[in-house]
Amino acid sequence: MTSGDLDRTIAFYCDLLGLRLALRKPGLAFLDAGGGMLEVFGPAEGAATARDVPPGEAGMRHLTLAFADVDAIFAQLEAAGVPIVERPRNAHNTEMIKRVAFVSDPDGIIVELIERADTR
Repeated sequence: MTSGDLDRTIAFYCDLLGLRLALRKPGLAFLDAGGGMLEVFGPAEGAATARDVPPGEAGMRHLTLAFADVDAIFAQLEAAGVPIVERPRNAHNTEMIKRVAFVSDPDGIIVELIERADTR
């Protein structure tokens, strides 16, 4: 992913969402998400805010991260002033996900917060 402000992005994903900074270099950071790695590029000239990808255009619609308790992490993010896209609700795809909510990161990228189904 590309960030307009690498420090701000690292703070959001690590301090608020619990990812761990694995490596930081000028203009680049690797954030350990437990089951995967998020690579963040921060160009020196910054970057424009993310835009929604239209349905007929290839691209990333949102980033999904799993948590033990979606309502608890959502409450922490809301208290921190993170922009809310959709409040926690029961998921539609219940064979995979129990609860779901959506927020925006500092660059406008939508982050889906999920609580896995008991069978997952």
